[in-house]
Amino acid sequence: MPDSDTKLLTRYKKGEIEALEELVSRHGTMLMSYVSRHAKGSSDADEVFQETWLRVIKSFNSFKDKNFCGWLVRIARNIVIDRSRKKKPDSSLDEAYDDGSPVRVAVSTWNDASKNVANKELDVKIRASVDCLPIDQKDVFLMRMQADLSFKEIAKIQKVSINTALARMQYAVNRLREELADEYLNLG
Repeated sequence: MPDSDTKLLTRYKKGEIEALEELVSRHGTMLMSYVSRHAKGSSDADEVFQETWLRVIKSFNSFKDKNFCGWLVRIARNIVIDRSRKKKPDSSLDEAYDDGSPVRVAVSTWNDASKNVANKELDVKIRASVDCLPIDQKDVFLMRMQADLSFKEIAKIQKVSINTALARMQYAVNRLREELADEYLNLG
């Protein structure tokens, strides 16, 4: 049985570089996926990705959570926010959307789009719609759909109540439903 994230972090604290490599291997794809949705290009995404792991290394002694993935996303989110502030500023739901709604269909298509060339056009439309969401809604949506974080974890990361996190997801889903309604009808 593989070591837990906490055990790997403890091993890294003791000087085992391989433990950090395992953490990067385990969470790197999810982190890069999350970061690339917020970044302004692949080089920006690479920088945020690398800076996130550097902050993990610098602050591993402050890790107190039981959820390393949530901590990792929180660090990445803070970096993205810090970087956007330095640049010019940009002006249960799970069950409720398991009904084949446009958003659920679109998200499942989005997740599979890289495997299916026929879905590339839909993938572009979905990504564009998600990119147009207000930053707080986009953040909740991506943390939930890509990082698979619970709303409790998302609320903690965003430093808001669970109700606020749920409301942001609701607003995001409603907006995506409206924007992707035609694509959903064309799938049928």
